[in-house]
Amino acid sequence: MSTYREMLLYGKEYLKQHNIADADVDSWYLLAHVCRINRAEYLLRSNDIVPEKDHKTYIELLKKRGLHIPLQLITGVQEFLGLEFHVSSDVLIPRQDTENLVLEALKVCEGKSVLDMCTGSGCIIISLAKLGSLKKAVGVDVSEKALKIALKNAEQHKVKVEFIESDLFNNIEGHYDIVVSNPPYIPTKDIEKLMVEVKDHEPIIALDGDEDGLLFYKRIGAKINDHLAPEGYIFLEIGFDQGLAVTKILEDVGIKDIKVIKDLSGLDRVVYGRRP
Repeated sequence: MSTYREMLLYGKEYLKQHNIADADVDSWYLLAHVCRINRAEYLLRSNDIVPEKDHKTYIELLKKRGLHIPLQLITGVQEFLGLEFHVSSDVLIPRQDTENLVLEALKVCEGKSVLDMCTGSGCIIISLAKLGSLKKAVGVDVSEKALKIALKNAEQHKVKVEFIESDLFNNIEGHYDIVVSNPPYIPTKDIEKLMVEVKDHEPIIALDGDEDGLLFYKRIGAKINDHLAPEGYIFLEIGFDQGLAVTKILEDVGIKDIKVIKDLSGLDRVVYGRRP
């Protein structure tokens, strides 16, 4: 039998041997998840013996992480803007980068109707509904499996969001004050260069933005004026090198006052503008 301290040390070494970049962090999160303890409890109980059932489960989860299965798909949850979201292999795992998109939209969304294209786990529209006092919230995705996860998350956070299965605007009617989207934007040729955790375990449909990474921005731009109300805003997450290209796509369909917002790393991350 092992103590909590011995288990954590074992976990760190095991993940390092399997080339997990964040071995120290991931071994701790798995231990905390399995044993249902926080840091303070760990410090108090570090020399206590780990229950046999938890010991066995921890080893099993370490083996999964050693295969480069993402930590979030092992625990089944990911934090986003301080809120916990259920995730699975059917949705893109929420990223901290995407918090920039939500924070920008929150500045203008109070009392507005908001449409979230490519909603995935629902983290964007649910966060906006939870934090922004929306008049109406709708999340759209082409994947039925993704929408089931999104609905589960909305129910957990007790927010009213309508989810619609649709290939972008195909099944959408009417106009919205705000359209937000974190669409697939990685060029097809770059998919193979991604970390194993991403390319082998997250849905390619949520990553692949076609040859130049811009397909979904073009498709959204082509229909945006049919569904964005006058004086309404569009907010888009982008790849670090897509600011100019996405700006031009929006300019070409009449969107005004376009701005490119950088993330905490100083990289272009959000493009937004207004329909006059």
